[in-house]
Amino acid sequence: MIAVDTNILVYAHRLDSAWNRRAAAVLVGLAEGRDPWAIPWPCVHEFFSIVTHARIFSPPTPASKALQDLDVWFLSPTLRLIGETEIYWPALRSCIEKGSVAGPLVHDARVAAICRVHGVSTLLTADRDFSRFRELKVQNPL
Repeated sequence: MIAVDTNILVYAHRLDSAWNRRAAAVLVGLAEGRDPWAIPWPCVHEFFSIVTHARIFSPPTPASKALQDLDVWFLSPTLRLIGETEIYWPALRSCIEKGSVAGPLVHDARVAAICRVHGVSTLLTADRDFSRFRELKVQNPL
């Protein structure tokens, strides 16, 4: 299964992004495809906080528009929204230790651990920090 990281969601959403067309095409391909794909819940939260943040985007996305785009993505019948489970802690601990994680990189370890416990084989992201999690194949679709 393929999972999508926050930055791909942001690029697909923001028309002013240089990567908008490519990221949007990636999401449409996944959403309209037959294979299951995933968005980790922390990426949903981060997407909303980034696109609606006035210090990041001028103008920021109105909350109603960000929610509307999430609702559209969530309509995909092959989408799985994935989060922490009862076996999450050992996976997170392993990601932190093996990835030499400290400070804010714990967010990436969280996403990697969630992907791992849900059987995600590939994470689509433009974030190079995910390369520290060897159990997860990272692919930049842009």
